[in-house]
Amino acid sequence: MGEHALVSGINEWLADQALSEPDIVGMFEGLCHRLHAIGIPLARARLTWPTLHPLFQAETTLWTRGRGTEFEQFLHQETLSDAWLESPMKHMLDHDISVLRRNLDGPDKLLDFPILEEVCEQGMTDYLVVVTDFYSEKSNQNRQRRGIFVTWTADRPGGFSNKEIESLQKIQRRFAVACKTVIQARISHNIVDTYLGKQAGEQVLSGAIRHGDGEEIKAVVWYSDLRNSTKLADTMPGQEYLKLLNTYFECTAGPVIKAGGEVLDFIGDAVLAIFPFQTKDEKHCAVCAATTALQSVMNAHEKLNRQRNKENLPKIEFGIGINMGLVLFGNIGVPERLSFSVIGPTINQASRIEAMTKIIGCRVLVTRDIASCENSTWTSLGEHTLQGVSQKVELFSLAEQQEATQMQLKNLNKFSARNPLPGSTRALPI
Repeated sequence: MGEHALVSGINEWLADQALSEPDIVGMFEGLCHRLHAIGIPLARARLTWPTLHPLFQAETTLWTRGRGTEFEQFLHQETLSDAWLESPMKHMLDHDISVLRRNLDGPDKLLDFPILEEVCEQGMTDYLVVVTDFYSEKSNQNRQRRGIFVTWTADRPGGFSNKEIESLQKIQRRFAVACKTVIQARISHNIVDTYLGKQAGEQVLSGAIRHGDGEEIKAVVWYSDLRNSTKLADTMPGQEYLKLLNTYFECTAGPVIKAGGEVLDFIGDAVLAIFPFQTKDEKHCAVCAATTALQSVMNAHEKLNRQRNKENLPKIEFGIGINMGLVLFGNIGVPERLSFSVIGPTINQASRIEAMTKIIGCRVLVTRDIASCENSTWTSLGEHTLQGVSQKVELFSLAEQQEATQMQLKNLNKFSARNPLPGSTRALPI
């Protein structure tokens, strides 16, 4: 079979990949095996592509013959590292170069980038980098190059032949078509996960995009709110207040996400999150996850304020209310501008429970449904009237904070006997 027929066979395989939904790492590994199988002396290859992600600037996969593939993600700040600044790819971007080749053996050996010395020590003889651009009006206006970089490395004496170089470039263009589809899908998932949350994002990508689309689900609901936010916003420069807000969100929302919760909204300086469940076992797991997140929040908060005190920065204080029940999970808003979130009495009660932390004087309050799953963690503070809620609700605080909470309640009862608090009982139970 001629070389043209062999290359055509790979191109046909790539066309099939483009029409399916392949894993980009697995697709690249399959391509490298096929190239080696038709006689191209491929020993090492790296595919790199830019992405749109709040943490990562680019993603890459490295294939090494006999060792399989490795996947890595590069943080935004790594674009300032020496490895990037001294790389062939940075040089190609800066000078608008689409193809770069270096001989790594013989009299014409050229090792003008640090990475070339590394691959040369590994026995490589030829180093080829080819860029295939994804053209679009938007990327041209932003002057940001979008596409794929592929580094092809040979270990045969003399390296790649000119015919092999030509074949690699042609195959890469077909490969780029399949990559573009996969990369755009990955970016879409990154965006919806970042702005909507994982579960809400999956709902939207699966077609739940109409006004009113949604379903009733069971969930543990987490609502936290920053203390003294109005005063802080009025007295701090805008950028400093924004930094404080993000620090607060990292302290409260970060552990929720790590514990498996779904942060649905940042409502001003409040965090709304859910831990969905269906079965009784899942209910217990959801409560355990919320409790785990809570403990992480408390630990992070203590450490954070110690550090802020050393730096003479204002302390960050907040309240947390945790509830459980049915919520409506779906699209709300107007047809032209929707938000995928949760609504219903359970959400309203969680907000009112958090508001009671200011009145009672403790950081966390939960309902009996939450406390009953882990009795040793919580202590009852009796029944309380929540603003806008007809029936009284028994509230619980963390058992480890019982002494401080009881003292707050005693002081509050003395005051409330003379001045009833709106939305609360006249005498709070101790």
